[in-house]
Amino acid sequence: MYAIQLIEPSLTAFRRVSLPDPQPGPGEVLIRLRAAALNYIDVAVATGRFPGATLPMVPVADGAGDIVALGADVADVALGDRVIPHFMPDWLDGPMRPQRIAAMRGITRPGSLSEYVAVPAHSVVRLPDHLDFAQGATLPIAATTAWNAVRSAQVRPGSTVVVLGTGGVSVFALQFAKASGATVILVSSSDEKLERGRAFGADHLVNYRAMPEWDKAVLEMTGGRGVDLVVETVGGASFARSLNAVAMGGTVFTVGFVAGSETSFDLLTVIGKAVRIVGNSTGSVADLAEAVRAIAANRIVPVVDRRFGIDEAAAAYAELAAGSRHVGKLAIMHE
Repeated sequence: MYAIQLIEPSLTAFRRVSLPDPQPGPGEVLIRLRAAALNYIDVAVATGRFPGATLPMVPVADGAGDIVALGADVADVALGDRVIPHFMPDWLDGPMRPQRIAAMRGITRPGSLSEYVAVPAHSVVRLPDHLDFAQGATLPIAATTAWNAVRSAQVRPGSTVVVLGTGGVSVFALQFAKASGATVILVSSSDEKLERGRAFGADHLVNYRAMPEWDKAVLEMTGGRGVDLVVETVGGASFARSLNAVAMGGTVFTVGFVAGSETSFDLLTVIGKAVRIVGNSTGSVADLAEAVRAIAANRIVPVVDRRFGIDEAAAAYAELAAGSRHVGKLAIMHE
């Protein structure tokens, strides 16, 4: 089979190679991959900022394809099923535990830039009928994370949610929140991206370049109450603003650090408002399955900004690393 390998810590160190076709063992399925989708963890791996990867390796955590072979003792899936293999195949359900997250596709296990991959059958989720393979490939990390964000604050009709930016997790959180009946405030630095967010369902738009104190704008929009959920994808100085913007008893769901992993804030804000700060590192196979059911029930269509060819991995990584140009997700196609 063909594969794309990352051979050293660099955004340009990709090579096309020929590797032996994997064979599914007991309890495994063989997937012919049709698409992959990038996350910032893939950039971190490619630049040597995420531990655990041994090079050369087949990168990219997320992908989708169809089952072409079954190992022994496999039930509940069939040849030809269109499926999404989960990023952490051993985390089936329940809380995070070290042994459940040791295996990570695209880091400690072969990722999605290969023609075929063998994975545990219990780690795959069927792709909703209304989605193509590129759209399905976006789901394991970003959709699962966004789904857990909305669930963490019990978002429902009447809830108010702030979404920071227009990356993959943010757009999924916007879509899930709207499907739950919430009012969504989208914060971005680009008027063009804000207008695209309005098309996805955002109710209120805040450009933080025009209004750096975006938290004050949120409080004004909510009559001083604040919001039930902030999906905090930025980190750095943004975190204190998220705490200011959230309502008493509200949730700050923190998943990103594009502005820095270190921050400072007044603990009295957290204590006095009884704020719930929830960290997240994706979720289990069961969480992905729930997110997929919500996507199917609400006919949610993931936003894929651009699709690259399999030999354009370096260009796709460069586009993601640039950060400011795309909305939603970037996909890499096998066909």
